[in-house]
Amino acid sequence: MARKKKQPIEELRTVMTRLRAPDGCPWDQEQDHQSIRLNAVEEVYELVDAIEAGDDGEMLEELGDLLLQVVFHAQMADERGAFDFDDIAQTITDKLIRRHPHVFGDAKVKDVNGVWDQWDAIKQREKAGTANERESVFDGIPRHLPALMRAHEVAKKGRKHGLLPKGRRGGTKRALGEELFRLAQNAQANGWQAEALLRAETERRDKALRKKEKAGQRGKRS
Repeated sequence: MARKKKQPIEELRTVMTRLRAPDGCPWDQEQDHQSIRLNAVEEVYELVDAIEAGDDGEMLEELGDLLLQVVFHAQMADERGAFDFDDIAQTITDKLIRRHPHVFGDAKVKDVNGVWDQWDAIKQREKAGTANERESVFDGIPRHLPALMRAHEVAKKGRKHGLLPKGRRGGTKRALGEELFRLAQNAQANGWQAEALLRAETERRDKALRKKEKAGQRGKRS
């Protein structure tokens, strides 16, 4: 009787288990969550490059590399009895169903903004009373985001919750891009790192906005 071929995800998990086994690969054996934590970041950027290039072959490969990071962490967590790949898949499945009551339940939303407001409200309820309870609207913005991405998220949250003005509009995307490049160029000419400067300023703004939020100084939502 022919042996039934494993599903690809099961085969991948078997390969990962074999690599981590005592007679497996020395490099894979010595890794832990900390040692490979930034590998996922690199893989995400490579995936973004592939998507922007419109290269399906590269996208396929980079999605595989990103999936490997999930399977790698799942294997290490399983070894220490924390959770496994099935737990990860079940957790995200449950979350998607729970946070889309307008699809899987009876809730109604008018538009995309309504979806986001509902998502945030559900998330807030889920975290309440836990070690990860979000006391501020700025909680949950990863501190290791690239500086410009983090500044964008802090500004978006601040504006949405009336803690920052709408901001100046006008001009073109090209002009704004040129302005950002000039700022980076000026920083470099002075021997400074634009990334570090913006990270420090965003951290300062984050603290100030949290104080304003705590004092109840919210303005009109925008």
